Amino acid sequence: MHLRIPKERVGALIGKEGATKKRIEELTGIKLLIDSAEGDVEIDHSEAKDPAMAITVESIIKAVGRGFSPEKAVLLIEDDAVLEIMDLRDYVGKKPNHISRVKSRVIGSKGKTRRIIEELTGTHVSVFGNTVSIIGGTVQVSVARRALDMLISGSEHSTVYHFLEGNRDIIRAVQMGFD
Repeated sequence: MHLRIPKERVGALIGKEGATKKRIEELTGIKLLIDSAEGDVEIDHSEAKDPAMAITVESIIKAVGRGFSPEKAVLLIEDDAVLEIMDLRDYVGKKPNHISRVKSRVIGSKGKTRRIIEELTGTHVSVFGNTVSIIGGTVQVSVARRALDMLISGSEHSTVYHFLEGNRDIIRAVQMGFD
C-alpha cells in the first residue's frame, strides 16, 4: 500500500530521531517506508501478524497527514475508532477565500467552536489545508460530522451548539457502553 502525505507533515510522522515511526511500527506490527523528500509512505504488511492492521495504519498516516498529532492519530488503533475527512471544496468550491471563511467558522474565535465540538462529542477535530478531519468512535464522529456539516453549510453557531447538546445523552450512553 502506498500513500502520499503533505511534505510539511512528514516530520510529524517520522518524529524526533524516528520515534513516532518506530512507535507506530511497534504498536501495529506494520513496517513503514517513508520518503521524506516526496511525502510518499509505503505500508509493508508482508511480515505482520495481522495484515488487516495495514488498513488501520493507513488511517493513522492519513490522520497525521491531515494535521493530527501522532498521539491522537494512534487512537485509531482502538476498535471503534474511525477517521472521517471532510473536503471543504465539496461544500464551497475551490475559491480560497470561501475555504478560508469556512475554516474560520469551524475553528471559531480562539479555537472556541472546534473545542466545543470536541468536548461535546468526545472527538478530536483537525482543520488542515482544504479539509476538516475527525477522530473518535463511530457514533461520536457521526454527531461531530453532522455538526460540522451544519456549520460549513451556514447554520448559526448557536444552532449547532443546541444540536450538540441535544445529542449529549446519546454520546454519553455510547461512551458508557449502553448503546
